Formats: sequence, structure tokens, C-alpha cells
Amino acid sequence: MNHAERTSNQEPIVEFRGVWKRFGALEVLKDINLAVGRGEVVVIIGPSGAGKSTLCRTINRLEIIDEGSILVDGKPQPVEGKELYKFRAGIGMVFQSFNLFSHKSILDNVTLAPRKILGQDKARARDNAYRLLDMVGIRSKADAMPAQLSGGQRQRAAIARALAMDPKVILFDEPTSALDPESTQEVLATMQQLAGQGTTMIVVTHEMSFARSCADRVVFMADGAIIETAGPEAFFTEPESERARSFLASVR
Repeated sequence: MNHAERTSNQEPIVEFRGVWKRFGALEVLKDINLAVGRGEVVVIIGPSGAGKSTLCRTINRLEIIDEGSILVDGKPQPVEGKELYKFRAGIGMVFQSFNLFSHKSILDNVTLAPRKILGQDKARARDNAYRLLDMVGIRSKADAMPAQLSGGQRQRAAIARALAMDPKVILFDEPTSALDPESTQEVLATMQQLAGQGTTMIVVTHEMSFARSCADRVVFMADGAIIETAGPEAFFTEPESERARSFLASVR
């Protein structure tokens, strides 16, 4: 089954409908309409200040939108309280800064939310954490503290932590921008592996090689708007807009 068949006959997992977001007089998101299918990898690229990270952060209400609606798994976002807490638990997030608890071991970082929020017992949470740490290549670091790991290892721990909640979708907001080239490659390899396993991913990144090799669709943003959306081959070889052509020329 090809990707289009896999996603076309299902409700989108994330859907933006006419979304606007303002910071004072500045419009940072302008009439965003976008649907992301289950199992799809959507990579969002564009110049700095395009609104990419803001778009990512609106999905779990880290940023509140001013107009329009965002549906996750067919349902509108809860506004506050327990429902919002539960809603956020179903969305994985991996940021530039790893946001690991510095006073807890890597194993404890990965098991904390499944135990507290999903109510998993200790043994099950540990077994699952070891499996995920093995998958991202850092099982040997389970008992280490975050400060003892390289940046790339910490980011892979953050990915394992996100996966431990069995999320509907994982949001990656420039996950390699704080890393050196070697660590960047480690993290991108892990993300590539996830993409191959059918994980639904929305990725904001400057890594064009990842967009080209792993995306099902590339979304190009500039000045708060989606300028064009295409498959990676079409986008990188024949972008439709002048704005995308000049952006690609600048990153090449």
C-alpha cells in the first residue's frame, strides 16, 4: 500500500482550519489550512520567522490561536483543566532543548509520565522504557543522569520519552538545531527509523536532507503563511513559488 492510499481513506490525525495567530499587531499565522494523515511524515520548512515553531506549538495549545480551529483525531482541542492535560498526553513533543529532568536518571525520565499519567505499573513502564532506549541506541545509558550524556544522546532520550506515551502524533520543533554535526546525524537516523515504522510526525527543521529523504509532504512557510505544499521530489526539483525557489537557492 502506498502512502497516499494509507492516508486518504482516514480522518486526518491533525487538521488546521482557517487558523490565525497574532502577537499584538503581528500576524504570525495567517489562515492556516492543513491536514496531516495517520502515519504521515510532514516536514515544515522555511526562513526564520516564518511561523513554523508557532504552528507546531499551537497543536497542543502551548500557543493559543486567535481564530479558526485545530482538530486532533477528529476532536477540537480542550480549553483547560484535566481534559487538556489528558489531550497533551497523547501528543509527543521533542524540542530544541531536551527538557529532561536533570535530577532524574534517563530511565526515570522515560518512565515518569507513563506511570503518573497512564497509570502503568513500574515493571511494565521499565520494560517499555528499556525497549525504547534500545531502539534509539542508548540502553546502556539508562542509569546515567542527563548531564552525563552528549547532546545527541539527550535528544534521543527525549524521543524515547515522547514514544513512551504511545502518542497519536509526535511534534519535532527543530530537534537538531542545538547539536553538533555528529549528534545531528544520530538524531536524524533515529527519526528516519521512526518514519519507516509509520509514526505520525510533524517536523520543523532546517535539515533539508531529512526533508528530502523522509517526508511524505513538505510544507513551505514564509511570513506566517503556507506558501506551497508538495511531495519532496516535486518541491526540491521544481518548487512552484518564487519565494520557495529563492529559499532553496539560499540553503543550497
